[in-house]
Amino acid sequence: MDDHTVRIALQRHWEASDASDFEREHEIYRDDAVLDYPQSGERIRGRRNIQESRTVQPNKKRFTIRRMIGGGDLWITEYILTYDEKPSCVVSIMEFRDGLVAHETQYFADRFEPSASRAHIVEHVDGASTR
Repeated sequence: MDDHTVRIALQRHWEASDASDFEREHEIYRDDAVLDYPQSGERIRGRRNIQESRTVQPNKKRFTIRRMIGGGDLWITEYILTYDEKPSCVVSIMEFRDGLVAHETQYFADRFEPSASRAHIVEHVDGASTR
């Protein structure tokens, strides 16, 4: 699969995620895909289990993609995931095999106020500040 095709598949995946279209969202995964959440120590094996884990979440979710970068079999998406109107910064690392995601790792970070001690040397980036 060429990079353009992967980028289109990722866009479709994230659009489906934002729309809570669980079937379309999970078309990008291999049947034997693995999803890791290092911060909670969880690993989910299998596309259907990944899909079920997301289907049963009671939260209202919104996805705002900031950027997608990658090439070949490795792609990274940086996005804002809003659960019940509380935004978190997320990085998704997807490893592809035979045109589908074989392994994904997601890292989550809550937003925080910038330090006043460095206010004189920073600029605020849209989507990265809690203000």
